[in-house]
Formats: sequence, C-alpha cells, structure tokens
Amino acid sequence: MARTGEQSLRVVVEKWLEFNALSAARVTAFGRTNSAGSRYVCVETTHDGEKVALFFFRHDDGCWRVFPPAPTLPVMTLERLAA
Repeated sequence: MARTGEQSLRVVVEKWLEFNALSAARVTAFGRTNSAGSRYVCVETTHDGEKVALFFFRHDDGCWRVFPPAPTLPVMTLERLAA
C-alpha cells in the first residue's frame, strides 16, 4: 500500500516529459546524495534533436520531485525537569 503522497518515478517522469519522448527516456545515473543520503535518479531523453536530462529526488514523504529535499538541521530541545 502506498504511503500518503507517494508516487512512482514513472508517473513523475511522464508528467515532466512528453509522452513520445518517454519511450526514448533512459536512466543515466542514480544513487544517493552525499549530504542527506536521499535517493536521486537522472533521466535523459531527446527533445527537438537535443538531449535533455532531468534529476529527480525522492523526498521523505515518498514523492519524487525535481528539487532535492531540504536539509535536516540539527535541533536542540530542552526537556523540562521534574522537581
């Protein structure tokens, strides 16, 4: 069962690339970012005779987007001490 907001990479690629170009689309790179370890995929296709590449990043909510997730910043909390 899919989590809330989760979409397959294929669905997102179909939204960003023309349907005709999708048949020629291919994954040229994939891995994890150095900073947060988020997954990324580079999809390449040809549009009007020129190569076009898009990077897709997987976010914590399961969605693939064309921008990387915001970095998780360290947080300090103070717990209340019982008297």
